Amino acid sequence: MKALRNFGLIVLSVVLLWSCSEEQDFGQYDDLSITPTFETSIFFVKAQESIINRVSGLNFYTQDFNFDAFEEEFFSERVQEGVITYELENTTSKEIEVLIEFLDDNETVLDSEFFRMDGAPTAQLIREVAYGSTGKNLDIIRNTSEVRLSARNLGDNSSTSDLPDPAIVLRSSAKFTVRVK
Repeated sequence: MKALRNFGLIVLSVVLLWSCSEEQDFGQYDDLSITPTFETSIFFVKAQESIINRVSGLNFYTQDFNFDAFEEEFFSERVQEGVITYELENTTSKEIEVLIEFLDDNETVLDSEFFRMDGAPTAQLIREVAYGSTGKNLDIIRNTSEVRLSARNLGDNSSTSDLPDPAIVLRSSAKFTVRVK
């Protein structure tokens, strides 16, 4: 009786294992598509009105930002599309101009964004620039090695805003979709 019960358990186990398994398809990897979205900050600049008042009619701020992420082979060969978001806030009494330039290794300008903003009170300016199939040419992003930011005071150099801590704030971030496989 014990032998019959053991035999029955063995047959039952084999039937269960056989009925619950199916042939594995390891070719699914070839059909897999992975496209994560990467986000990064490009720059953040804040200039107090007292600094801006030192210069009238000239650039009160110029800086080049090295941005090697665009040059990385993994990124540049696999990027599919993206958006760069700019946020500009002016609580000073100054009218300002801001120029952002995307440069390649030879410092050739590949693209630029221009902003002009009146003195306070003004609303925060937000601009989203698409790259890829729905926007500008993706090669701009692929070939960018440096971002140059210039800001210019179009107002005088003596007036001051009534707002507390008057300043110009410019921030930028990027969000790109990259094909991993």
